Amino acid sequence: MLTALITNIQKYSIHDGPGIRSTVFFKGCPLLCAWCHNPENQLFTPELVWQRDKCIRCGICVKVCPERALSLEQPGLAINRERCVLCGRCAEACPTLALELLGKRYTVAEVMAELDKDRMFYEQSNGGVTLSGGEPLSQGDFAIALLQACRDRGYHTAVDTCGYVPRSVLERALPHTGLFLYDIKQLDPAKHRQYVGAPLGPVADNLRWLAGQKARIWLRLPIIPGVNDDEEEMEAVRDLAGQCGLKEVYLLPYHNMAAAKYQRLGLPYTLADLPNPPPARMEQLRLWWSEAGFNSHIGG
Repeated sequence: MLTALITNIQKYSIHDGPGIRSTVFFKGCPLLCAWCHNPENQLFTPELVWQRDKCIRCGICVKVCPERALSLEQPGLAINRERCVLCGRCAEACPTLALELLGKRYTVAEVMAELDKDRMFYEQSNGGVTLSGGEPLSQGDFAIALLQACRDRGYHTAVDTCGYVPRSVLERALPHTGLFLYDIKQLDPAKHRQYVGAPLGPVADNLRWLAGQKARIWLRLPIIPGVNDDEEEMEAVRDLAGQCGLKEVYLLPYHNMAAAKYQRLGLPYTLADLPNPPPARMEQLRLWWSEAGFNSHIGG
């Protein structure tokens, strides 16, 4: 049976497309953006995480672990990740939810059962369902089946994509997608490899192709100080958006609120000391886009 690895089905979302939406977060992404605010969705496998501030050191998790992969040490809980088979029993038994298994297998029917609960919100707000992640189109067969099921129900559909996906998947997704939230991170090829971890070519080419197919696209651009926010960088993105005939642009200010997530996952966060862009700078950039004829927004 067709399944996908999903970390969350977020209800009452108002930043992932028009109206009130449910956002389905797929686990796994082909990119490794240095500023990623959803690092729990980078790997294509489940992950066990421990939150020190929730742990009461009761030892229940140690007792239920069939692989003896857990132990209570002086600093806290130690996880032997070579032993751990990600069965999730420790997370199920934890009374304070200090342990969490990120990533659960769902069928299309199981996801739809959750989405159907919010039909009233979609209808009353002209909202719908957004697939996000991670990169939802990396689990293409499932994502397309889910999009089709949503359209069969009459739900508006949106896909939040980094664009680094096979063209064949985009071709199959297009008829079932009402809106693409297309993330452009960087248009300097060398910087794209440095900060995003992948070639730029497929991202830009897929955007041009989607625009040529008359897909509805909202461009989303993270604003990372010192990385992609200078005039030359912005000019390159604005030129590409203009060539593609795009009108809606969302400028997403960098923030370091994900630092705690990296710590829980045991991952390095290389931009932890980077300052957030000041509101005045964000407004300056918004006006700069607006003056060029775009409907520009901060956040969303």
